[in-house]
Amino acid sequence: MTEDVRERYRATLGTVPAGVQERLRLAERYDRLPTEEALAALRHIVLTANPLGARVQQLVHFGQLLALGRPEPARIHARGALHAGATLPDLIGVAETALITTGVPAYALGTEIIAELAPGEAVPEVSAR
Repeated sequence: MTEDVRERYRATLGTVPAGVQERLRLAERYDRLPTEEALAALRHIVLTANPLGARVQQLVHFGQLLALGRPEPARIHARGALHAGATLPDLIGVAETALITTGVPAYALGTEIIAELAPGEAVPEVSAR
């Protein structure tokens, strides 16, 4: 039962986030798995049956979480975006958009996360489109 929930997260993000693991642990212990299953099913529908597609969905999540100042979920969705086929320049573009819409703190958070995803690697330049 919980393995099905974990598999949905793996399919979307490439991994099961620690927070999800903790929720599942509590749900198992207190007999609340139906809640987690319902949440995972809704997330799966919204993310997979959406006209934006997985890559754009993850980029949108990344940008929204930067705007909200939520570092850990933003990290999860930045990795999810890469898992779905996004590139570092795509993530940079999202961080730059966050700069315009919500300011320097969101941009700084975005660039911090992107730098973590490319340790020791020169971050590629973003060409004007």
